[in-house]
This record gives sequence, structure tokens and C-alpha cells, in this order.
Amino acid sequence: MNAADAHPARRTYDVVVIGGGPVGENVADRAAAAGLSTVIVERELLGGECSYWACEPSKALLRPVVARADALRVPGLREAAGPLDVDAVLAHRDKMAAYWKDEGQVDWLGSVGVDLIRGHGRLAGPREVEVRTPEGGTVALTARKAVAVCTGTGAALPAVSGLDAVGPWTSREATGADKVPGRLAVVGGGVVAVEMATAWQGLGSEVTMLVRGDAGLLPRMEPFAGELVADALREAGVDVRLGASVASLAREDGEVRITLADGGHLVADEILFATGRTPNTWDLGLETIGLTPGDWLKVDDTFRVTDVADGWFYAVGDVNHRALLTHQGKYQARIAGAVIAARAGGDPVDDTAWGAHVATADSVAVPQVVFTHPEIAAVGMTTQEAERSGRRISVVDYDLARVAGAHQYVEGYQGRARMLVDEDRGTVVGVTFAGPGVAELVHSATIAVVGEVPLDRLWHVVPAFPTLGEVWLRLLETHRDRRLM
Repeated sequence: MNAADAHPARRTYDVVVIGGGPVGENVADRAAAAGLSTVIVERELLGGECSYWACEPSKALLRPVVARADALRVPGLREAAGPLDVDAVLAHRDKMAAYWKDEGQVDWLGSVGVDLIRGHGRLAGPREVEVRTPEGGTVALTARKAVAVCTGTGAALPAVSGLDAVGPWTSREATGADKVPGRLAVVGGGVVAVEMATAWQGLGSEVTMLVRGDAGLLPRMEPFAGELVADALREAGVDVRLGASVASLAREDGEVRITLADGGHLVADEILFATGRTPNTWDLGLETIGLTPGDWLKVDDTFRVTDVADGWFYAVGDVNHRALLTHQGKYQARIAGAVIAARAGGDPVDDTAWGAHVATADSVAVPQVVFTHPEIAAVGMTTQEAERSGRRISVVDYDLARVAGAHQYVEGYQGRARMLVDEDRGTVVGVTFAGPGVAELVHSATIAVVGEVPLDRLWHVVPAFPTLGEVWLRLLETHRDRRLM
């Protein structure tokens, strides 16, 4: 009997997964593939935040905007690059979000032998999960081997006077809006902020960014990345205000009235707060196993929660605060599923660095792409992180515009590449690319960092001509020439 169709009052499984986003789906898939009976508990849509309110809809909004920006700089095409068809873009966004329906995901889950129970799951003690179903019933679940929490994060909103009264946008409203706001204020300078500013400005909104402090945009990346994005946003018409913070809010006559900390004022039709994330652990029953509701769940490298005895409790994905990215969460999930299966079967657990049952990449090689114009792609350490590590590092910079592939890509190409070399080991420990089309370069950089490929061997990795990938050769040449000086 499939739990999606019927809910006996008490059921027992080997593995209970709370949260059915990409992370939970992958944990369940790996556990079921190992022969463990597995159920997912999901209170919203199977497929989670990424599928319906984050990655998929946001990139569907961004792709036409970025493609048009590129087209305006391609000879013979710029004349044909008229204004975007906003209705078509929003319709495409709806399609990429599967019209906020999860039948396809449900069918897939059944095909891999995993049950689904819809409802709000919370712990009721060690290995016990209680599910409140939409119909008002309760299902009690017992896990023989493991409970895995994969509930992700929600938007973190600051304590600002009048916030609740204005009905602010979070990332969900920003990716799901059905019309373009005439004026949009974006609070924040991180990835969500810059991507949504790019998307909605490109779709016709008058955008103002309010960025607290003076660190600039994308403060966790190399400084030049945020600077290039800020320059491009300003060139496109976005009002980027650094050192600006919101003191209070009010909505009058349908408008959002914003009072700034310096006494200034701003009026917008909508205001988006992209000010961080908070773990979805408030109503998870953590107190029943001695943990604090609302906390991030601290785990070891095999994703067992360290503060819970007997090793049955796992936390995977954003909720453990290791690397808040969908692809990294799925990586964690594949490993966690394998770990759970190994321990359930009494098999050895390989928890050495880069072993089958540890997520070493979480601390060494986390790839990330910011889908703005220009794109930003990075993996491994930043310069600041490398310097703090005490390594003997060489910073190798190259102007991406000098690569032949950049000239072919668009006229007036602007970009930059940085490679960080551990001189004692002769390997690459970090790479950042900034420029149109650089998203597809990040995987090669990730391979170089994860594989600890010696620079002497990288010389034999021949880039095709004329592509953006030729920047690898130029970075290596720059590093060699500097050493010969």
C-alpha cells in the first residue's frame, strides 16, 4: 500500500525522511536503492524550494534578460533584440516551475519505491515521527535505522518597524510574482538580491538596491566579482545604494513608504528582503530529543547530528548550514544515503578525506554560479580565505576580454579570471571567473581543485580555440612567466 493513497495510523520503515525537496528525494532514493524501506514526509510540494520558488523559476526569469543583454552586443543581432515579451517570460517561468504542481515528482518517487506521506512531520522522540495530515489526521512513524531531516531554510527577515504591514516580498514572491512591479526596492547585496534585481530590472521594473554596510555586492566572493556586477546593474539603470539600511516601513495608498536609517525616504510598489536564510527547524519537535527548536543542526562529515546519541539522526542539506546550495545539498544527500545504507547493513564506513561516506567537498570545493550579467562562477577558496589559511599562495589574475573566445562571444566583452595556486603543493585551490558566459567554466575549475591536479599536468589540458576556456592556458602562462621573472 502506498502512503500517498492511504495513511494507516502507525507505520514502520527503515528510513524516515522529513522534507521532500531535492535533498530529501536523493537521500530517499539512495536508501531505497540499497533495499531499505523508505518514506518521505512533505508538507508542501514534492520537489521543494528549488523546484518551485528558487532555482528553477529564478533562472527562468533571468535567462531571457541575460540573453537579451548579450544579444545587444552581438553584431547583426542587436538590431533584432527588441524589448522582452514579459507575458511570454512569465509563462515560461510558470512552465519551468511545473505550474506549482508536483505530479511528475510523485510519479518518480513511486517509480523508485519510496512512499510519500503528505503533512507536517515532527519528531516525537528517538526514531519517532508524528505527521499531521492535511485532512486533520495523524500518522505515527517509527524508523528502524534512521531519521533524516532535510527541511532546508526559509527567508530571514530583519526586525524592521512596519515590516508585517507592508507585506514584503521574500525570494518566494520575487520568483513567483505574476506581474512586473513598477518600482521595486531590493534590500540586500547577496546572490538573491543581485539576481532578482537583474531579472526584474530587465523585465521593466525601476529597481533600487539598498545594501547595508560598505562591503559591496556579493561580499563572500572575490571583491572584483561584486564590483563588476554593481557596474553592470548601474549601467542597466539600477540604483545601487551602498551603506543604506531600512529604519521603518509603511504602506499607504498601495505604495511602500521606506524610511532609511540616514533619514532619507524612498517609495516603491514592492520591497524584497533578501537578507539571509534561517533553518526550518522551529516546529520539528527537536525538543523531544534534547535539541533546541530554531537552531541549525550540527553534523559530522557523515551527516549524523552530533548532539544526538546512538547515531540514528541525520541532517542533510541547507538545514545543517554547511553549504547552502541545491547542488551541494544533493551531493550531501547522495553521501548520506550511502552512509545510512552502509550502517544499516553493518558495512564499513569510509570516512577518510574524499572517501565514499564523507562530504569533503563541502569544505574544499563548493562551486557556485551567480546568474547575473555578467555571470560569476567560483569554486574553492577566495584570496582572503587562502591568506587566512596560512598557505603560501600565488594570486594569478587575467583579463578575460583578452581571450579570443571573448571577442567571439560579444563585442566589448568585460570580465576577469583569478586562479589561486598553492605554491608548496603546486595545485589550484580556488578559481573565480566573472564575465558573460562563464558559468560553464566552473566545472573544469571544480575538477582542478577536487582532483588536486598538478600545474605541470594542467599544461597538457589543451583548451579548444576560440573559446572562453582558453583562459586556463593564459592563467598558467601568467603564473609561469611570473615565476621566471
